[in-house]
This record gives sequence, C-alpha cells and structure tokens, in this order.
Amino acid sequence: MHSPKVMAVAIGATVLLQSSLVQAADASPAWPTRPITIVVTYPPGGGADLMARLIAPGLGRELGQTVIVENRPGAGGQIGAAYVAKAAPDGYTLMVDASSYAVNPSLYPRLPYDPGKAFRPVSVLARYPNVLVATASFPASKVSDVLAMAKQKPGSIAFASSGNGSAQHLAGVLFEQRAGVDLLHVPYKGGGPAMTDVIAGQVPLFFANVASSLQHIKAGKLKPLAVTSPTRTSALPGVPTMQEAGVAGYEVYEWNAAFLPAATPEPIASKLSDALQKVMTSPEIRQRVTELGGEVVAAPPAEARHFIEAQTKLWARVIKDGNVKPE
Repeated sequence: MHSPKVMAVAIGATVLLQSSLVQAADASPAWPTRPITIVVTYPPGGGADLMARLIAPGLGRELGQTVIVENRPGAGGQIGAAYVAKAAPDGYTLMVDASSYAVNPSLYPRLPYDPGKAFRPVSVLARYPNVLVATASFPASKVSDVLAMAKQKPGSIAFASSGNGSAQHLAGVLFEQRAGVDLLHVPYKGGGPAMTDVIAGQVPLFFANVASSLQHIKAGKLKPLAVTSPTRTSALPGVPTMQEAGVAGYEVYEWNAAFLPAATPEPIASKLSDALQKVMTSPEIRQRVTELGGEVVAAPPAEARHFIEAQTKLWARVIKDGNVKPE
C-alpha cells in the first residue's frame, strides 16, 4: 500500500504532466509567428511558380504572416525537393511542386530524398489538362486522322516535348500506349522552344499546356485536336476530350501540390491545409485558375495523398512499358 503522501505526490505529478501537455498542444496552434517560405522546385514563370505566387498573398492573410516565394530549380524538381526534405519540420518551409513529383521516383534511379518518407502532402491545389495541338498546316484536323496516319506509317509522325521524361513526353507515350500507335519523339530543352517549332511547322504535334497554348490557338497558329481531361475544359469548350475522340482510358493532368517535411506536427499541417482550402476556393483564385484552363482541386491531405499515389503508380507503369530514360 502506498502512503497518502506518496499518492498525493503521484497525483500532483500527473496533474502537472497533463497541464504541460495541454500547454504544448495549445502552443502548436500559435504557429505561425514569423514569415513562411514557399519553395518552388522550378524556375520563375512556370506553372508551379505561377501557382505559388497566386496563393502567397491569400495564404499570408489567412495565417497573419508574410509568405515569401523562393525558387530553387534544377534536375526536374529534385534540387528544391531535396532542400525542403532537409528543412526543419516546423511549418515555415512549404514546397509547391508539379506533376513531376510523381514521375521522378520512376524516372531517376537515385533521388537525393525518399519521396515516400520525406514529405507529407498538404493539398493538391489545382490540375490542368493538356491539349494535343497540331501546327496549322498539318493535314489532320481530328485525333482519328492522326491515328489513321500513324497506323499507316508507324514512327513517321513526330511530336515535340520539353525533354525526355517531361510531362509532354509522357503524355505522348501514354497516347501511344492507349491508342496502339508509334510516334516519333522530338525532345527540346524546354517547352518554349518546342512550342516555337510546332507553330513554325518543324514538328507537327505537341501535348501542350492549355494555359501556354491558348493564345496561339485563338490566333489560329495552333490547331487543337483534343484535351486530355475526362471532361471538356471551359477554356476550349468546342474541343473534344481524348476519350470522346476515341482514345479510351486516356486522362492526363499537369498539377500542383503543396508539401511539408514529413515530421511537421499534425496541428501545423492541419492549420495550413485549412488555410489553403480557403485560399484555393476563393472566387478570385477559382477565376484565375479557370482562365488558365485548369480546375481548382483544393484536396485535403488524405485525398491529396491518394491522388499522388495513384499518379505515381500510373507513371511508373508508363515509364517502364515505354522504356523512358532521362536525358
């Protein structure tokens, strides 16, 4: 039997411990108390950079702190991701990445981080379909025309991309696999040079980003054949989906998501997720994303993780079956 004095000390210690735990729990929601940095894994001017700069002001208002955008480009997003993976898990370093996040694990044999363990997804922010465009003088005006030409002369019809393993390249590889055709891949060092040569007629086809190709489509410099989403996009309402055009099971997006270092405490991740939901679903952000041909997703962490895992598995199969190698 313990003495009353010992029992009193034990009870007192328990109360003190519980009090400390409550204080610790209360302390976490006090975050943030200083500026937050969004690390973008690509150069200024790209889709991920645009998304980060679009959400930074609203996120700052929601959290009551300045939000800074910092570009750390290179190696297909690996340099920025490696930096964030090693950052303090205190909620002050957030990463905005692109769909290459789900591609890199299968494309590169060694990454400077473990994608399955280094990060915790906070939200899939938005996704953008591609659009298969053709140079204005190209004889095909429908996807069925392209398929007929490709089956008649396998390997003769070229499509441009911004490089081996890029989103445009993989969109083309998936098209080949789903449609049962063989095209000629012409890689460029960036989407800009690829787009320029397609407009000039040097290469006939390109799986372009809707936002970057829209002005050229409206000007008649590019001919849109199909969008890669399962439903038509409001930016190009008259353009059929790839599935409507006869390529079953074809669905491709370029997307942006927000990540934190894996060990970031749950209360901080939850607070950041809530703030991002409010920012992404605001009328001004919705309107801007729609103007760029995309759709707001604002997926919470569990849904984001499921989406990213599904994307990672999809591209792993495409890369393996297509024997895709990085440059």
